Amino acid sequence: MVGLEDIIAAQARIAGKVRETPVRQSASLARLAGAPVWLKCEHHQDTGAFKLRGASNAVARLDDGKAGGIKGVTTASTGNHGRALAQAARDHGMDAVICVSRLVPRNKIDAIEALGAEARVIGATQDEAFEEAHRLEAEEGFALIPPFDHPDVIAGQGTLGLEILAQIPDVGAIAVPLSGGGLLAGVAAAAKALRHDIRIIGISMENGAAMSEALKAGHPVDVTEVETLADSLGGGIGMQNRLTFPMVRDLMDDLILLSEDEIAAGIRHLSVAEGEVVEGAAAVGAGAVLAGKLVSDRPLVLILSGGNIDLARHAAIVRGEA
Repeated sequence: MVGLEDIIAAQARIAGKVRETPVRQSASLARLAGAPVWLKCEHHQDTGAFKLRGASNAVARLDDGKAGGIKGVTTASTGNHGRALAQAARDHGMDAVICVSRLVPRNKIDAIEALGAEARVIGATQDEAFEEAHRLEAEEGFALIPPFDHPDVIAGQGTLGLEILAQIPDVGAIAVPLSGGGLLAGVAAAAKALRHDIRIIGISMENGAAMSEALKAGHPVDVTEVETLADSLGGGIGMQNRLTFPMVRDLMDDLILLSEDEIAAGIRHLSVAEGEVVEGAAAVGAGAVLAGKLVSDRPLVLILSGGNIDLARHAAIVRGEA
């Protein structure tokens, strides 16, 4: 498992490669949550999402002497990890091939290609895209850096937990968008190592929440991928998941699932009331507060995990048309 020492080492390793993102209070959400609410604005990160932390740490670890004769790096991604890995690879002078499914929005594919990586569209699901990434690893000499179930990726994401505690020392609960579990595992490992009483709340969508289904079953399971406003939370957790499933199971205190309307309400509120343009995955914390599903008696942090949303779609959501 990934521990505090790994996360502290990652923080030193990626210093200067990622931003320390701001936090700001939300008076409107605090009134509904019953306690001070802070927004951790990770959508202000370079590449527009938290994923740069884990990708930068993993690529730096390769570049520290483990790379050998690799041809480049590859992964399968719902968009944000692919963009982050493309950025990290470019920073280290490596080639990158990012495998994505047809469900990944065009704006996220364009962003990957703008960083000089190849975005290879494969199949209708992330699992199918992963088959191509595994082939590139086995047959063409690419190093595979998965989006969540990897110790260096988890440690990099955990640096966000260290930042939150440094910025808001009296935080009592952290709401974390939950998909494959890399962000929640890392943040929880950091936060609970330093403050055992902190509550970690995972939030996902009702449509195709793979980690939720795995937790119910007690082991990873296949789920049907469907379109959702929280597209970054789509995809499976991997049938051979080694790290994030047990870490989420052991470290998460509660799990909240949202309808598509509740996710849209979160996007709308953060835009209109807070002036923050975020994607659906980043809006789930606000959506949970607005729906009355998330309350707290101690200061609450909502991680706004990314802002990579098509602006025309965002505008339609804000107008109530999508």
